[in-house]
Amino acid sequence: MKRCLIVDDSRVIRRVASKIIQDLGFEPEEAENGRKALSLVSARMPDLVVVDWDMPIMGGLEFTGKFRALPDGSKVPVIFCAPENDADHMRKALEAGADEYIMKPFDGEIVRSKLVLLGLLD
Repeated sequence: MKRCLIVDDSRVIRRVASKIIQDLGFEPEEAENGRKALSLVSARMPDLVVVDWDMPIMGGLEFTGKFRALPDGSKVPVIFCAPENDADHMRKALEAGADEYIMKPFDGEIVRSKLVLLGLLD
């Protein structure tokens, strides 16, 4: 089963995202900040990362940059999540290495459509 790392400081968002990801056939793993996520990926690289923009300790932009610098980090799709839907946020996320960008709140159909675009689902 493919694994998805969900990185968000909100426990509620992590739980909702985990349920959506699980329903789409992925095994979810959760981290509450970028530092914890880097620790998890250094032990075992996921097949997909869904990461929040604003988190304490290490935010999404910093995490994504460090993740992309890891061996095999450039091979894993990253979906950035944020409550803002403005061009500047999207540009910064893509420059940091995100493959896709979704707005919060999101639902299963939005996540599914992004996974289809990334070639992870049919």
